[in-house]
Amino acid sequence: MSEKQLNILSIIGARPQFIKVAPICHLLKKTSHMHDGILVNHEILHTGQHYDYEMNKVFFDQMDIPAPDENLEVGSGRHGAQTGIMLQKIENRLIRERPDLAVVYGDTNSTMAGALAAAKLGISVAHIESGLRSFNRNMPEEINRLLTDHCSDFLFFPTDNACQNLKKEGVTNCVDQGRIIPLEKSATQEVFDFPVAVNIGDVMYDALQMASHIAGATSNILEELKIESKKYFLATLHRAENTDDESCLRSILSAFQTIGDRMEVIFPIHPRTKKMIQNFDIDVTRMKSVRMIEPVGFFDMKILLKNSSKLLTDSGGMQKEAYFSRIPCLTLRDETEWIETLENGNNVLTGADAQKIVEEAFKVHVFKAKTGKMTPFGDGKSAQRFLRFIVKYTEILCSR
Repeated sequence: MSEKQLNILSIIGARPQFIKVAPICHLLKKTSHMHDGILVNHEILHTGQHYDYEMNKVFFDQMDIPAPDENLEVGSGRHGAQTGIMLQKIENRLIRERPDLAVVYGDTNSTMAGALAAAKLGISVAHIESGLRSFNRNMPEEINRLLTDHCSDFLFFPTDNACQNLKKEGVTNCVDQGRIIPLEKSATQEVFDFPVAVNIGDVMYDALQMASHIAGATSNILEELKIESKKYFLATLHRAENTDDESCLRSILSAFQTIGDRMEVIFPIHPRTKKMIQNFDIDVTRMKSVRMIEPVGFFDMKILLKNSSKLLTDSGGMQKEAYFSRIPCLTLRDETEWIETLENGNNVLTGADAQKIVEEAFKVHVFKAKTGKMTPFGDGKSAQRFLRFIVKYTEILCSR
């Protein structure tokens, strides 16, 4: 009897996705791995959405992720053009290789393009980090989340709130952590009700736990920048709603400057933000206490966050990292998809309002995070649950 085989293609393209795929890569160890009698082949398709070295290759190196099997080298561009090129190139790869399962992560253009291309070809789609909603359709990420979820077969959601969002949108086949949907003996597609949503927890939590013991031993970023623990704020800024709106960008930078008069601000600057500062001709030479540095690697950023006094960010991933590291966070947006961080007092929404940002920056925030093995984001075993689930239904995936 020949062994059963499951071919998985992970489609990634941006910095957060490099981190999210790491626990799955480590679990599989190599390109192929036997799991419960199933030979799982895992390949990585990199769209090239993020092409800057510090935001790309360094993550593969530091997180020990296998080099992508193919890089489409799409690069930057307007949403329509970028997504269109991705669709064409991803489709070509899917037609050529025909995997059993296409896995997409998060909420980028790479996520949506990968899901749509696979769905159109009748290839099963799994969305890791599904069900998140900011309820702001002016955000490109929100459109990507909605479209990806509604053309996916497997919705791997990270939190109870995400599950409730999916149920409100008509996804009723939701199962909790550790449970497997019972199938008839034939296990054919006809007795399996797609889409199915599964609570596996947050793979980002897996990645951060995996990296926590490495960061301290590999990063010298505090010494390099000559800064002391808890003597600075850390800031990141990259979302289009803030960077591409001149008034928002000026307001946020003004807040950074005012905060910097009392506490140094370390600001690893995203290429998009740097470009828009130049396009709007914003004079940042006066921001003496705001240290704009080049993007840093995953472990350096982890050490910077862990030793900061507070985080100022518009990044969804960084909000969670602050939560896990017990660092107070100011989110420079009017809403967040990670409402769990608000409920536990670790996160405050400020929008781009300079006055509110400055006021909240020097307030004391009481952190009320749950302790123990389980958190609102799981227990660090999300990748294991993901793999166990898809292996369980290999026959269905391979028959589609």
